[in-house]
Amino acid sequence: MLARLACAALRGLDAEPVDVEVDLSRGLPSWSMVGLAEAAVRESRDRVRAALLNSNFEFPLRHITVNLSPADKRKDGSYFDLPVAIGLLIASGQVQPNETLPFMIGELALDGRLNPTSGTLPLALFARAQGFKSIILPEANADEAAVVDGIEVLPASSLLAVALHLAGREPLTRYEATLPKGESPADVPDMADIRGQQQARRALEIAAAGSHHLLLSGPPGVGKSMLAERLPGILPSLTSGQKLEVARIYSISGEGGRTALSAMPPYRAPHHSASDVAMIGGGCELQLLLRYSNYFCDNPSLWEWVE
Repeated sequence: MLARLACAALRGLDAEPVDVEVDLSRGLPSWSMVGLAEAAVRESRDRVRAALLNSNFEFPLRHITVNLSPADKRKDGSYFDLPVAIGLLIASGQVQPNETLPFMIGELALDGRLNPTSGTLPLALFARAQGFKSIILPEANADEAAVVDGIEVLPASSLLAVALHLAGREPLTRYEATLPKGESPADVPDMADIRGQQQARRALEIAAAGSHHLLLSGPPGVGKSMLAERLPGILPSLTSGQKLEVARIYSISGEGGRTALSAMPPYRAPHHSASDVAMIGGGCELQLLLRYSNYFCDNPSLWEWVE
């Protein structure tokens, strides 16, 4: 009456191991989820229950305890839905896997479909690092996970399809990427559109060639934003490590419009009224560091105390 599956929790750009443990015991029908789960994870109870019933499975009328171990680490994200649902099916005896369980992630819709989730790329990298040979995920995330070499990507459309695969009745088809894993042509503004502004153009070229910081100052309408938008077009292409790091950031943020391993440097244009918290995040430790950054710069020995 106990099932244990491997999953992970995102921490910045990386992932940490999490064991999803599902236990069924005697008592009044109830659901208890422990392990410092955030709201999106706790709400999986209703999604999992509806998905099981609408997929023609039985929802066990037992006391259900779901533990996300380690219990002292915060867990957030909707991709825990699929491991929890499969754990319920295994613990209740409705699914009997015929092989070692693969790494799996996915958000469940009420009818049992698998919805796409964010953070697929760092989770796939984590699964490969942990020695998993395959990963089961929603079909919409297959392209993103396919850039990770050394792991078999098995896209699934629904909870029922995953259950049939684990039972060995209808194996999932391995996904083969149809798009090249390298960079793809990007439509970026061209520096040739600039007429005049020779001094500003020269400054952009020097900054791009030497990886220097750049500050554009002047009255509105003189072309500062237009020049900044064309800076990525003259920057060097991203290295393989940089491409992977940028792709992980876009994967975690859930933003589209960029190929997984594009070599084009990213460009962001926050509004001039955006605060520090809006651009780099909040938190008391970060705010204190920003407030006293000048003092730390004048006293380098204090950095050892901070660390």
